[in-house]
Amino acid sequence: MKIGFIGLGIMGRPMALNLIKGGHAVTVWARRAESMQPLLEAGAKGAASPADAARGNELVISMVADAPDVAEVMRGVASAGQPGLVAVDMSTIDPAAARQIGEDLAAAGIDFVDAPVSGGEVGAIAGTLSIMAGGSEAAFARAKPAFECMGKNIVHVGASGAGQVTKAANQIVTGMGVLAVAEAFAFAAKNGVDRGKVREALLGGFAYSKILENHGQRMLDRNFKPGFKSWMHEKDLNIVMQTAHELGLCLPGSAATAQMFNAMVGSGLGEEDSIAILKLLERLSGQE
Repeated sequence: MKIGFIGLGIMGRPMALNLIKGGHAVTVWARRAESMQPLLEAGAKGAASPADAARGNELVISMVADAPDVAEVMRGVASAGQPGLVAVDMSTIDPAAARQIGEDLAAAGIDFVDAPVSGGEVGAIAGTLSIMAGGSEAAFARAKPAFECMGKNIVHVGASGAGQVTKAANQIVTGMGVLAVAEAFAFAAKNGVDRGKVREALLGGFAYSKILENHGQRMLDRNFKPGFKSWMHEKDLNIVMQTAHELGLCLPGSAATAQMFNAMVGSGLGEEDSIAILKLLERLSGQE
């Protein structure tokens, strides 16, 4: 398949590389030319703009920071993409924004799939991302061969915007999960109990989770290297809260977690991994 890929950051770069490894002909574009170089060396073709990345391709994928960025690159795609092109956005943005972008692209004869991902940098590199897609059955089917190069758990959730609703739900669970593990570790340490032993015990009961297993170990190792930066989780939880306000929906746990991530960014931890929320709790508890 001929695929254009726009956005080559922490997630986009390995995702595009897995498409190349999967045998697809990939054209790449990024705002910074140096981000494109590793993909060009792997066999990708370089594009001069988002429009150029879409021109002549069957599928174009964006993986950028936020809704305004998606809207901008998709305007370029719409200006050059031929009818029948499928545009896929794998960023995390507001569900309402995704629906609007889908409507704008439909007016240009382009099908749109919102397909945000979960799994972080590790999953992007391994090609094991969870992909949650919204859009028509036909557009999803056309994009699925590309998805299979990048992910393992691939679910067509529903109509346009449904993928972003699912990703927002994912960020509720993961945000609260990371905070819960950090609080449990802070509680154990303040009581003079070994955090590692606490984790070992909890892994054998109903408190088990992937977050406790994977992120819990990283907290013990003090490995805060960003696989998913705190400011990104803050942005995603702001999407949750904005949507909740629009719907008149009570989400008290999400609200409290969003405030913790806001405090992380405000205290200078925004560029560290979301598990650095442990550092914030330690500061607040006098455990540094």
